[in-house]
Amino acid sequence: MRDTLIRTLVMGAAMALVGCATPPPQNQNHVCEIFREHDSWYDDAVAMEEEWGTPIHVAMAFVKQESSFRHDARPPKDYLLGFIPWGRVSSAYGYAQAQDPAWADFQKATNYGGSRTDFADALMFIGWYTNETRTQLGISLWDPYNQYLAYHEGRGGYKRQTYRHKPSLLKVARKVEQQAKDYGWQLKQCRKELEDNRSWFF
Repeated sequence: MRDTLIRTLVMGAAMALVGCATPPPQNQNHVCEIFREHDSWYDDAVAMEEEWGTPIHVAMAFVKQESSFRHDARPPKDYLLGFIPWGRVSSAYGYAQAQDPAWADFQKATNYGGSRTDFADALMFIGWYTNETRTQLGISLWDPYNQYLAYHEGRGGYKRQTYRHKPSLLKVARKVEQQAKDYGWQLKQCRKELEDNRSWFF
């Protein structure tokens, strides 16, 4: 009886957490609509930009590409011999698809606790990572194409130019670049509105 009650409570808590998860925005192609639907995300994005200097439209383009704004996104499963489940392709997880080693480095370097399924924490990770890429490789924070290649391949892979042998990745990086440009133009149209809403709440 006691075990059944404990199992019921645990399942209830898990269902409650799932119910509280933030759903992906309905219109992911327009950053203004994203921030109107999830207004706290704009505050998170401003905090990231102020902390690390990474433009909001660049970080948001990364999130769209990496997870389509799904908090629990994971890479596909890997299979041994084509049919035996063998874990995941990588340890990437959450909004930013941060892998375990990179997330651990982020936590150690910044003293952020955080969770990869938390939008604010994931954005801070992207801001930190891109800022480190600028410091180590000299890639501008306003250069989403090369920043994304370094994000995907790791800084070591970028220096070795591993991306040159991955034409599909180069196409994705161009896609991220265009999305960042679109988000940047859109944000200019609604930033005053978003700032006015912030000042009203504060």
